[in-house]
Amino acid sequence: MAVKRIQSAARVLTALEGIARHQPIGVSALARLLGDDKSAVQRAIMTLADEGWIRASPGTPVKWELTAHIHAVAHMGHGSNNLRQRARPALRALRDEFDETVLLTVPDVRRLVLIEVVESNQTLRYVAPIGATIDARDSAAGRAILPYMSSDRQAEFLGVLPDAELLEDFAATLERGYSISAGLLSPELTNIAAAIREVDGQPAAAVVLSGPAARITPDRYAGIGARVSQTAQSLSHGPGPQ
Repeated sequence: MAVKRIQSAARVLTALEGIARHQPIGVSALARLLGDDKSAVQRAIMTLADEGWIRASPGTPVKWELTAHIHAVAHMGHGSNNLRQRARPALRALRDEFDETVLLTVPDVRRLVLIEVVESNQTLRYVAPIGATIDARDSAAGRAILPYMSSDRQAEFLGVLPDAELLEDFAATLERGYSISAGLLSPELTNIAAAIREVDGQPAAAVVLSGPAARITPDRYAGIGARVSQTAQSLSHGPGPQ
């Protein structure tokens, strides 16, 4: 039996492709380009905008352009699988050195996604499923990745411009090469992370070492941070810490 196609889904995908080819573009122009009803194209556009695939470009009248989401999806489909394979030996080595859980995360639209976990062997340990989403503002992964983004991308990722406290934290991360999130996500949890960077210097992912605050104490931050940073740099195609 033939499977019935979803015409509305086809319309949304066609609108996405039209925006990608002609961005920035308005609703009327896109409807003419596609030879489709304007109200139907409007619905497709709002669906794409609500799901984070497109955004309104600056200025008036309103025109639409792609967000970074399409690049994140493409990266997860191809680059992230390759990165996971490349990263596993290094993540295992870091786990074995400190016997704490080590994570690999990648940026998506307004969030981070966990794509690899190497768990600690200790009874009390941090455990998270692959595919889990991670807070961008308060996580070590977010604070490792965001400093390497432009201010526009930071605002898009966070939903607002970073405040003075966050900018101060970004500066500290850039100076030492790793970020620290102690008690921000949970009072009992400390995470230390460093960004994996592409050839152009943009952040592609973050290596995170996570464990109980009782074991990852402040006197250990520098030593653990240095090793996390070295691990991230070994997986990078771009420059090291600034």
